[in-house]
Formats: sequence, C-alpha cells, structure tokens
Amino acid sequence: MIRGQLRGEVREPALTRLMALTSLDAPAVAALNDALAHAHPIRVRRDVITEGREIAEPLLLLSGWAARVRLLPDGRRQFLSFLLPGDLIGWCDHPYALAVSTVVAMSDVTVCPLPPAETGTPLHAAYAISRAMDEGHLLAQITRLGRLNAQERISDLLLELHERLTLNGTANSNGFDLPLTQETLADALGLTSVHVNRMLQQARREGDLQWRVGHVRLSDPAGLARKIGHAPVRVSAR
Repeated sequence: MIRGQLRGEVREPALTRLMALTSLDAPAVAALNDALAHAHPIRVRRDVITEGREIAEPLLLLSGWAARVRLLPDGRRQFLSFLLPGDLIGWCDHPYALAVSTVVAMSDVTVCPLPPAETGTPLHAAYAISRAMDEGHLLAQITRLGRLNAQERISDLLLELHERLTLNGTANSNGFDLPLTQETLADALGLTSVHVNRMLQQARREGDLQWRVGHVRLSDPAGLARKIGHAPVRVSAR
C-alpha cells in the first residue's frame, strides 16, 4: 500500500485528496491516472448534473469549483455545498440513480469519469470515505444555517473550505483562492449580500481575515476555530 506520489506521476489535486483519505495501491493510482486521459471541460454556470435526471456516469472533479444547488420555482436558490478538486459527483451504489440536486459549475471546471472500484479495494474505500465526508459537510451546513449567527456562518464556511483545500493541496498556508461572489455566499448562508458584506468588514476589523478579489487569507485558522467552536469533519477513527 502507498500514500503519496509514485515515481513519474504528475500529481493532480484530485489525486492528492484521494490519497490523503486512505492509502492507495498501485492499481488504484493507475486507474485514476488513466481516467485523467478522458478529462473534459465544463464551462462556468453550466450544469454538471441536473436534479431529477438520471446520472449518466459518476465523475471526479479535477479542477475548478462546483456547487450542489436547489432552485425554487420563484428563482430563489440555496447552495447546499461546494465541490472542490478531488470531490466525487454522482457516485451511487444503486442502479438507475437520479440526481437529488443540481450540480453547477461555479467556475470553468474539468471532470473525468470516475474509475469503477470493487468493494473491498483501496479505491472503493477512498470513495466511501469521500462520500462520508460529503455527508459530514452537509450536516455541518444544516447546523450552520440552523444555529450559527451571521458572523459565525461566514467564519465556519471559510474554515471548512480552508481545511478541504489544504487536503487537496491547493491552499497556500493560511490563504486560498475563492472564486465566489458575496452574492453566492449569501445564497449559501441564508443571508443577504448586504449582510455578508457587513460581516466581512467586521471580520477584517477584528483581524480574522483578509479578503481580496478572488482570494481569502485567514489570519489564525486555529484561533478562529476556537473563537466560534468550529471542529473539522472527521469520519474515521484512523
């Protein structure tokens, strides 16, 4: 079993994330590298999968950001979670699976078919852990919307994104690229864009973060986590 880079392998954020979830053997890494040859782009604001439609094939997000979203008949929308490089899209164990939410590209993204994995193999274990983490992040979103105040919601989400981007190797120390508008954050956090702007200004004044166009830097992630009672999602005792 291996964890890390094989000789001659070009590491992708997606591979980095899956390798961080569990040790992968050589056949698993080879299958993932083979899948990269079938990567294809999807333009920003295009649906990756659409709620209520059959999922043609499960996908692995290689680059860019996507989001699970529910659209209401009157045009309102709720972002349920954000999908980052290394996340799985549409992986289900049952046949003829339907998408339970729309996944939309929040930036230009690249995806590839998710290699099949037999039960009991390291690759299947990586997929199972990934799905468990997805569930953990959805539960965190429910708690965020149901019990946290506006300032805590923003800080909690930014801490989660920082942890997840660190896992796939795309966070830079305490900073990370954030291709989301304040309006998108408002739709994810059940707030107005005006309120989000006000809370971000407050966080800047308190020294919790720096926000420039497309990039966020958290001054002290561990201290901010203690301040709001944030705990990273954990799904395995090992």
